[in-house]
Amino acid sequence: MGNLMRRGPPLVLRISILPFCLLTAVSGQIRYSIPEEMRKGLFVGDVAKDLGLDIRRLVSGRARLVIDGEHQYVALNQNKGHIVVNERIDRESLCAKKSPCSFTLEIVLEDPLELFSITIEIQDVNDHAPVFPENEINLEISESTPTGTVFLLDSAADPDVGINSLQRYSLKENEYFVLKQHTRADGSKYPEMMLQSNLDREKQSKHTLILTAVDGGEPQKSGTVKILVFVLDANDNAPIFTQTSYKASVLENVLPGTVVTKVSAEDADQGYNGNVTYSFTHQKDDSSCPFEINPNSGEIKLTGELDYESYPNYEINLQAKDPWGVAGASKLLIEVADVNDNSPIITMASYSGKISEDSPLGTVVALISVQDKDSGKNGQVRLTLEENLPFKIKSSLRNYYTLVTEQILDREKHSKYNITLSATDEGIPPLSSKKVLGLEVTDVNDNAPAFTKGIYNTQIMENNPPGVSLLQIYATDPDLGQNARISYYLIDSEINGNPVSKYFSINTESGVIQLLRSFDYEQLKEYRIRVQAQDGGSPPLRSNTTVIIGIQDQNDNPPQVLYPVQTGGSVVAEMVPRSADVGYLVTKVVAVDVDSGQNAWLSYKLQKATDRALFEVGSQNGEIRTIRQVTDKDAVKQRLTVIVEDNGQPSRSATVIVNVAVADSFPEVLSEFTDFPHDKEYNDNLTFYLVLALAVVSFLFITCLVVIVSVKIYRWRQSRILYHSNLPVIPYYPPRYSDTLGTGTLPHVYNYEVCRTTDSRKSDNKFGGAGGQNVLIMDPSSTGTMQRIQSEKSILDEPDSPLEVSLARFFFTHVFVSCFILFFGKKIFTVFVKIVFKFKFHCIQETAAALFLFLQQMFLAFTL
Repeated sequence: MGNLMRRGPPLVLRISILPFCLLTAVSGQIRYSIPEEMRKGLFVGDVAKDLGLDIRRLVSGRARLVIDGEHQYVALNQNKGHIVVNERIDRESLCAKKSPCSFTLEIVLEDPLELFSITIEIQDVNDHAPVFPENEINLEISESTPTGTVFLLDSAADPDVGINSLQRYSLKENEYFVLKQHTRADGSKYPEMMLQSNLDREKQSKHTLILTAVDGGEPQKSGTVKILVFVLDANDNAPIFTQTSYKASVLENVLPGTVVTKVSAEDADQGYNGNVTYSFTHQKDDSSCPFEINPNSGEIKLTGELDYESYPNYEINLQAKDPWGVAGASKLLIEVADVNDNSPIITMASYSGKISEDSPLGTVVALISVQDKDSGKNGQVRLTLEENLPFKIKSSLRNYYTLVTEQILDREKHSKYNITLSATDEGIPPLSSKKVLGLEVTDVNDNAPAFTKGIYNTQIMENNPPGVSLLQIYATDPDLGQNARISYYLIDSEINGNPVSKYFSINTESGVIQLLRSFDYEQLKEYRIRVQAQDGGSPPLRSNTTVIIGIQDQNDNPPQVLYPVQTGGSVVAEMVPRSADVGYLVTKVVAVDVDSGQNAWLSYKLQKATDRALFEVGSQNGEIRTIRQVTDKDAVKQRLTVIVEDNGQPSRSATVIVNVAVADSFPEVLSEFTDFPHDKEYNDNLTFYLVLALAVVSFLFITCLVVIVSVKIYRWRQSRILYHSNLPVIPYYPPRYSDTLGTGTLPHVYNYEVCRTTDSRKSDNKFGGAGGQNVLIMDPSSTGTMQRIQSEKSILDEPDSPLEVSLARFFFTHVFVSCFILFFGKKIFTVFVKIVFKFKFHCIQETAAALFLFLQQMFLAFTL
């Protein structure tokens, strides 16, 4: 049973939810009321329903409870949105006499951050009976005590509150005393016993009474104490305090032993009966009073420590008693003054310790709770940041602050922040506390790899072995982890029409570039490739660089002689007239070297010569000149060996043979140079190939001959079958047929012999000459068959057949021509070519062989 109040206009609804369970929401707060001593797991309230939240919001927002204090009395069931009891709640331990008793907690939701305040009120149950501080109360009362005298009795203590607290006292009926009950300012009750009739010690020196304290709970509980009254002899005056009530104030931080105040009482009696002693009466059962009174002087001292936050005041009953038990009563109210003795307590309500470097401005880093147990200004707290950091503090709900980003974060500049929070109260002197937070900035892939150089240049000597490492490129990435893992790739391009991957490869992890083939400086002197570095982030970032590979020349090419051209079996001769003067230019050796630099610098030397005194070679230009006058004694044939050498290390060289003819006329030269020895092996090979070619051509022609003869024989057999057939011949007269006298429409006289059979499916038409031979004589009146004038004998049956004559002529002609070419042709044509081209045509023997082979094939085709 309870009250439920919603936000908005004042509207009060009464709804019965559960026994002893109340739900109240006032000014943005939800308030539940539950009885104390509930078992663990019992239902407290449905916060999801009362706050209008979806259960999925509680789960996704990682809802949790933030409770001040050491005890977690309640817990949150995220799956149902219920608050349930987490541990036994004792209202008396939690709030003592404070009423109403409640504690506050907050529900924190993240993504986005939301905070809801909940107050849970603890209702008291009657779980304590009133208890007196002593089992017996001993009173000594003089028999002369007048009626109406009041005697203070010890009060019973009941930690329960409200209706469950102590409600009344009762005294066992007797004829001497009656009970009076009074109520203090705080609502507590205390008993007094009043004498209603005179005592007579002689009649009864001791009275036993029973005092009962009863609470108002259901069921009702009570406590009793025995009162023993001892009757003394007469003592006419009771001690009287100088004030009916005393007040004192003390700071909560005073030291034990400090005198707080002093009370005094006077007794009108003299002598022994006027001696007064002081004491505290009806102390509470917890005996937590941190004061004591000097029984003789009445000074009240502090014996323990004071705490304003726990007990802001103390109310003490004073008693002054003479030796005969006559007592006077008064009150002492001690106010405890608050001092700033509690430092603020910083608690992290929500904090993960990590934040992404790409978080936008205003991102919540932490939710901070700051509590100060002091009151007033001593409990007012300011939370600040000590360092100049890219964060700021924003005040949130009651005693809550949020730490948010104020600037853009960059992990590469600051990967971790030590944030010092300082909470300071408004007390004098102010107290403060600090808390250091370690905040790690997590990495995002916001930096592309950077190469150490924009362009890499390197050199390598040509003719390198494949697989050699060229150089290692290196890129850095200030990111972290996978975002900083760099892989290297070759950017697709072409070199001389081929992909770059055929020339180079790169290790994706180390960036080492390797050569996949051997390079030739003469083909390409420089290679340019593009390399890309890519990190492992998502999405990945990339950067490019250029690698320039220069190929260094190596002396790997010998000089090449362009002129005079050297061949295997040909002779090239330069003619020098016998009238040539000194310095006559015979010829010039022309050579090149495809290398570069000093590797291509050529020098010429005369290595061997028939007559070294006749010729010299220019070392730089390769010109061959005479160094003296040519005489008739000089040999016609001169053979010079010139060596061409480059300037590389080691140097390479080439030699060339120059044949020089010293003569004034061509016939003189011809007779000398026709006897130049040739390479025997070369001539033998040439003869072999000529014979082989002749055999192949002969085989092809014999094959053709066999095929032609076979076809002719097949046709002859078919014609024989046709001529000897006995089937009747059907006469056929062609249109416009003329007579035998040649007077018809045709310009000449022709005979047409048409033979058609029904079984051969063939016809044979013969056209005769213009004479009178083979003429069909037709009788118009005759119905007989045609007569054959021509003989049926086949041409193949004749002994002098033209086909046989042609075949024989072809065979003998072929044999004769082949033998002639093989034995006489090569020598004749070799001399002929030498004379026609005047020794300037190279490959003479090869050319002659080729010409004769071609001539043989054409002649054989003609004869066929």
